[in-house]
Amino acid sequence: MEALTGKERISRILRHEKVDRIGVFEHFWGDTYNEWTKNQGCPPDFNQEFGFDMAECWPTNWAARLDYTPEVVAEDEDTITMLDGNWATLRRHKKHDTTPEHIAFGIDDCEKWEEWVKPLITDEAALERRINFEAYRNCKAYCKEHNMFFMWSGVNVFECIHPLVGHEEMLAAMIYDPEWVEDMCRTYADMTIRAQKLIFEREGLPDGIWFYEDMGYKGAPFMSPAMYDRFLYPAHKKTCDYAHSLGLPVIMHSCGFVEPLLDGMIRAGIDALQVIEIKAGMDLLRIHKNYGDKIALIGGIDVRELYTNDFSRIDAELEKKIPIVKEGYGYVVHSDHSIPKTVDYKTYKHFLQKALELGKYEE
Repeated sequence: MEALTGKERISRILRHEKVDRIGVFEHFWGDTYNEWTKNQGCPPDFNQEFGFDMAECWPTNWAARLDYTPEVVAEDEDTITMLDGNWATLRRHKKHDTTPEHIAFGIDDCEKWEEWVKPLITDEAALERRINFEAYRNCKAYCKEHNMFFMWSGVNVFECIHPLVGHEEMLAAMIYDPEWVEDMCRTYADMTIRAQKLIFEREGLPDGIWFYEDMGYKGAPFMSPAMYDRFLYPAHKKTCDYAHSLGLPVIMHSCGFVEPLLDGMIRAGIDALQVIEIKAGMDLLRIHKNYGDKIALIGGIDVRELYTNDFSRIDAELEKKIPIVKEGYGYVVHSDHSIPKTVDYKTYKHFLQKALELGKYEE
């Protein structure tokens, strides 16, 4: 088979059609970009340097208070604690990128949601201001120029709600105030579709949809499959159905151990799962065996092996997985999270070279 463009390759992989090689994509921490470009000689355009097949644009902002400037409430040598536009207090590290620590959440009951948040989220007059049309337009044009698969990306309902009320409040409310959680899920799903309609009508369709939805932690999902079916499934199905009505495939990212939720996610309509986090208990080979004929898979390569900068260990990780998961034409190589700055630029280049060597298909 002749070499395909990135757009052709990803389109086929998401449909499990024959391709010339596995797909390639990756996420990086900001620290990594700075370290590699400033100190290790990496060109600034990672997409072209590494030959990625796709790119994404996250154009929509669902912070409740759209014009709120985060307020510093505490600071020390290593961390800064801020109150954000969702009335949430979060602590972040100054010296390296990481997920913020949750300190407190101001939205802790249905009444505050109804009075403070919902009117802001559903304000049609403000919807345009939530969308970065220029960023979407520019990324779409970039992908067209470089024959890459272009994705609209953004959060789905779980990732809209927990930054607002916190994981504990959201999960507890599934039991003590289920109608509130249902309303939040319904509201964010409806508004996500309205925002997508607005940007697609004005700027044109992407090639696919990428939802971020971190529904698991180490060893378990945040909720049972029954709770997923009651609260998240209707929202996921609604947003996936809308994408499919436009002919767009849906990729869903979820960190953590989400394998127990996969049957529901597939019923909801996802076409691919990313990121398949090994250190949380996910197993790429097991997921491929059980679900590889139903959805495409993106990720599942243990980033801890890349931390070592030991080429032999990286080769062993890839040799163990790539020849198996490329079967069925439904795999895109990616780490099982994001690449930190502890991984050297030359290490990542070796990782890709080895993955592509193993990921070629014979005629």
